[in-house]
Amino acid sequence: MVEPLLRVEALRASYGDARALHGVSLELRAGETLALIGANGAGKSTLLKAICGLVGQNEGRILFKGEDIARRPASRIVRLGVALAPEGRRMFPSLSVEENLILGGKARRPGPWSLESVYALFPVLKERRRQPAPAMSGGQQQMCAIGRALMSNPELLLLDELSLGLAPTIIKDIYELLPRIAAGGVATILVEQDVTRALATAERFVCLQEGHVSLEGDPAEHSRDDITRAYFGT
Repeated sequence: MVEPLLRVEALRASYGDARALHGVSLELRAGETLALIGANGAGKSTLLKAICGLVGQNEGRILFKGEDIARRPASRIVRLGVALAPEGRRMFPSLSVEENLILGGKARRPGPWSLESVYALFPVLKERRRQPAPAMSGGQQQMCAIGRALMSNPELLLLDELSLGLAPTIIKDIYELLPRIAAGGVATILVEQDVTRALATAERFVCLQEGHVSLEGDPAEHSRDDITRAYFGT
């Protein structure tokens, strides 16, 4: 049996005395896209941050390619092949578009992603490469955040709130590019408020409710009523 690329086992994560995740477990295969859904405050972003080493207070195991990374520093985790495009894009405002992208490649992992291949995926970034990153639109900044994550040549890409604050046409454009990223063998965990779009994109989903897994599986095997109950707890 092939080992999953990522296995999260009984993960508990906290911010101070506030517990955000309560024994979350999930698996992700190489090259697979997983939709992580749930209402605001369900623990989705916390789970992504815990996977990439940005939540220090956690219990349980996070196995990436068989190595427990639950208490590894973020710098080590990105070198192993995990990259995050964070909620809100988080551009470095004093840097140009190209400088933001170059920072993503500091892990120096081998692979297909480079400035040239990112510019081929997002041509508008090449056009704007000399401009300060904050001068771009929200959609262009989202493309830059994805490109910056790809520059590390990850095996696992974490996309947090991909469509937040973006116009529908821009969301459609970005989603149409995700299969090209997956075709290169990159596994993806996609956090998305647009449940319909997320489920249409992913092979599997996990629904979180108040820090617990409330439902998971193949989207085609669950009714919309099942998913709604798991999402809202009704």
